[in-house]
Amino acid sequence: MSIFSSLWEFIANFPILLWDTIIPFLFILTVLIFAHEMGHYLIARRNKVRVEVFSIGFGKEIFGWTDRVGTRWKISALPLGGYVKMFGENDPVGGDDKKMLTPEEKAVSFPHKRLGQRTAIVAAGPIANILFAIVLLAGLFNIAGIPEPYAGIGVVQPESAADKAGMTAGDRIVAIDGREITWFKELRDMIRARPGTRTEIVVLRDGERIPLTAIPTPKKETGEDGQEMEVGLLGVAQDPAQFGYERRDPLSATWRAVEISYNMTTMVLSAVGEIVTGKRDTKELGGPIRIAQMSGQVAQGSIDNLIFFVAMLSINLGLINLFPIPLLDGGHLFFYLAEAIRGRPLGPRAQEYGFRFGLVLLVFLMIFVTWNDLVNF
Repeated sequence: MSIFSSLWEFIANFPILLWDTIIPFLFILTVLIFAHEMGHYLIARRNKVRVEVFSIGFGKEIFGWTDRVGTRWKISALPLGGYVKMFGENDPVGGDDKKMLTPEEKAVSFPHKRLGQRTAIVAAGPIANILFAIVLLAGLFNIAGIPEPYAGIGVVQPESAADKAGMTAGDRIVAIDGREITWFKELRDMIRARPGTRTEIVVLRDGERIPLTAIPTPKKETGEDGQEMEVGLLGVAQDPAQFGYERRDPLSATWRAVEISYNMTTMVLSAVGEIVTGKRDTKELGGPIRIAQMSGQVAQGSIDNLIFFVAMLSINLGLINLFPIPLLDGGHLFFYLAEAIRGRPLGPRAQEYGFRFGLVLLVFLMIFVTWNDLVNF
């Protein structure tokens, strides 16, 4: 296929690409950027810093308004990010006051705030992304429920208690000793409590309830307290094709959302560490094109999957911004750490060189991940 025919195919399919991929990607990105920048804005206002601009996007303003405290809220032409501009923010922390600010201006100037206040304002963006993910997941788990495997059987081990009882893959256990059950975790807990005990089990097979009898195989295990105990094993693995949604109350839904967010955080940091040490291939790094593709695919599915995807992206965005790279929030926090150790801010020249290095590094990373995306695309 020639380059001209490829270009023509791209132009012909652009309306579909726009609707199915680009628009969902920009919508998701805008939501995440808004949550991030709102974190900066709220903590800045809390610490009495004057916020001059709250922008979604970069470049020329398309639409905007000014609120009663003088903040310009606007949507800009390039919808690939956003920013909150605070009074005095471009002045180096610890630099000379060439503008000779008045006491009133110093009171609302970002560089003139205490180290702890500046740290809180900068850290608020990434933290807002992580909190936003927790709120999304908690709401999802409370309203729609948490995906949980039914007590379905995917694999039956040969010569196991389940095999001897006549269970087969595809069965779903619906009752144990007269007690109705729904979830695989209920099956596991009840069987573990019956080592070597004759157990009446009812399975659902082809729409028919079939009574069976099994004797869970006893096995010695060491508990969390270090004590040895005996548990029962049925010899089955759950069926991933059999699952449903279990609704949680607000408290347990929030706790589960925190657990998943924590697990996602550790998984991302572990993956980054393995890439840095060479244990994982750098081809796994994805950029905006891959995210756009995934956004389009998820947007065409269920709303549950879309919410979960947005939550995971929000966690990733928060963590990326915490990396100690100048120009990112983590780079500013690294400078503040140096300030706390030295007892005074880094000099303006050191900060300038740091930001230049950060810019070069970010441009290199963007080119690299975009190349990965194009190769995979």
